[in-house]
Amino acid sequence: MAQPRILVFAGSARALSYNKKLARLAGVAARKAGADVTVIDLADFALPLYDGDLEATHGIPEKGRELRRLFREHAGLIIASPEYNHSFSPLLKNTIDWVSRQAGDENYRTFFAGKAVLLTATSPGNSGGARGLPHLRQVLSHLGAQVLEQQITIGQYRTAFAEDGTLVDALHNAQLEAATSELVARIAGQSASVLNADAGWHQ
Repeated sequence: MAQPRILVFAGSARALSYNKKLARLAGVAARKAGADVTVIDLADFALPLYDGDLEATHGIPEKGRELRRLFREHAGLIIASPEYNHSFSPLLKNTIDWVSRQAGDENYRTFFAGKAVLLTATSPGNSGGARGLPHLRQVLSHLGAQVLEQQITIGQYRTAFAEDGTLVDALHNAQLEAATSELVARIAGQSASVLNADAGWHQ
């Protein structure tokens, strides 16, 4: 069976974002668990604020089409989501809005439906970004994503991360490895179910 393909990114464009650090660590953990991982930076996929008139006139921007291709090619997502006023970031919302646009005969849920998703977050406060994740979970669930119940939140990021970008606390590392392993297993299980269903259909 092919390796589960997982797309990893943070909902921040800031170069020194701690959520980018968390996303990179999650990518390493997912590879360790056996996944084929692609880590991207949303700063490389600059998109205008979603505007229906802009879309009607010019269609989906090139960077939006690139993102749609990446989402289509991966069976799972790991998102490190910064918390903005107890919600998730405008950048992440705008990315989701463009990727989920209806185009031709392609259903707008195509890029999220059935995908297993692990949500992670880190913040300077004690909550670790947990207050913004329910909103993100609601949006992704509406689009048909299978969001894992388990999520990783890491508070006090200024002391939680070492200078080299790794996590200081062994418990945080263990939690991240456990969650990414669960994600990889979930995707592998879904793939096996599809293969078994296909085999049964052709018998």
